[in-house]
Amino acid sequence: MTNYDLIIRNGQIVTDESVNKGDIAVKDGKIVEVTTNQSIEGSATQEINAEGLHVFPGLIDTHVHFNEPGRTEWEGIETGSKSLAAGGVTAYFDMPLNSTPPVIDKENLVNKQKLSEEKSVVNPYYWGGLVPENIVKLKELHENGVIGFKAFMSPSGIDDFNSADDETLFKGMTEIATFGSLLAVHAESTVICDQLASQKIKEGKTSARDFVESRPIISEIEAVRRVISYAEATGCKLHVVHASSRKVVQEIEEAKQRGVDASVETCAHYLSLTVKDLEEKGGLAKCCPPLRDEDEVEDLWEAVKNGEIDMIASDHSPAPASMKTITDNYFEGWGGISGAQSTLNVLLTEGYFKRNLPLEKIVTLMATNPAKRFGLENKGAIAKGFDAEITMVDLNESFTLQNEDLFYRHQHSPYVGKTFKGKVKTTIVNGKVVFDQGTFPNDSKY
Repeated sequence: MTNYDLIIRNGQIVTDESVNKGDIAVKDGKIVEVTTNQSIEGSATQEINAEGLHVFPGLIDTHVHFNEPGRTEWEGIETGSKSLAAGGVTAYFDMPLNSTPPVIDKENLVNKQKLSEEKSVVNPYYWGGLVPENIVKLKELHENGVIGFKAFMSPSGIDDFNSADDETLFKGMTEIATFGSLLAVHAESTVICDQLASQKIKEGKTSARDFVESRPIISEIEAVRRVISYAEATGCKLHVVHASSRKVVQEIEEAKQRGVDASVETCAHYLSLTVKDLEEKGGLAKCCPPLRDEDEVEDLWEAVKNGEIDMIASDHSPAPASMKTITDNYFEGWGGISGAQSTLNVLLTEGYFKRNLPLEKIVTLMATNPAKRFGLENKGAIAKGFDAEITMVDLNESFTLQNEDLFYRHQHSPYVGKTFKGKVKTTIVNGKVVFDQGTFPNDSKY
């Protein structure tokens, strides 16, 4: 009789193609057997009865800011990764900022890698930065394991992470193309945003609506068109992050049709929050690009349904409450949303239940596509030979998110007070249960 480390029985196994009741066997951190409509024979050190639960591949969040080292008081690796685990995420890509120093050379990357290996509850991956001063260091970052590179086409808000002007983008993309990596961009036009913001402030117009109008969708479109032209000229693979509108997504879709190797992500907040939330919640709902109106949210969902969007991430960009407080001037206060724990909740509630988005599509957006796009072998699927990274969800359980439910360093989020349907019960990383029924079984090791 075969002896496994873990058997998950009787769950509804969700893949990018189907939902079927079945069993999963795990040995040495790998999935070694998957059956549908029949039981796995054998015994295991641990068995989980997943009757009534849906069993997803562990989700991959391609866009978080954990800020350690240097700004750990904003968010740290331990608290950030626990939040992800509680949200069903088993791997994440940490942005090169807002850490201080940022990940723009090998030394800073190695330092972050050591910290993450020590503290992270789930699997960490790392973006390297592209800034004007580090083009000659891009290859060594690639050789030491970065998942890709990130550049800001407008000011990042962080003093030691400079935005990339057009020359930096072109030279950097030329270099990145030589070793087959990828550039992700924060695409907003500095000229458009700065000029509109200056005029608004000069006229004393500082409301939530004024802030949103100072960073219009055309600002994203202009920047995306520009960087797509550089991708076409250099042959560099391109990834556009946090698109806030389907109009932006369509620019990337047209480029794909021309043969440009491009992909695009949006975020859960652009699919669930609007300018009205920014007005009501203040700084908790401030981000860049900003939230849009309800018609844009619905258009973005159409893009998701039509397969125009490749992946959905959290862009978890936390800060202490003191930095999120806004009174009258929405141009002040840190722009970043704390959302790492709630991405799957948003996709289930707003997508699956409200708009009939198939569960298989959620797997595609948050597991299959990220793993394929970024070359994560043996991840993003529940299949024999793949890493045993699994998320178990009760789709019948509803809950209203409270501050005390959050595992962030700072327990605030624009999602607090919202009622979600579909609750993460258990998260498994490399064959080990790291989150179960609201607790972390191996918490003593962290």
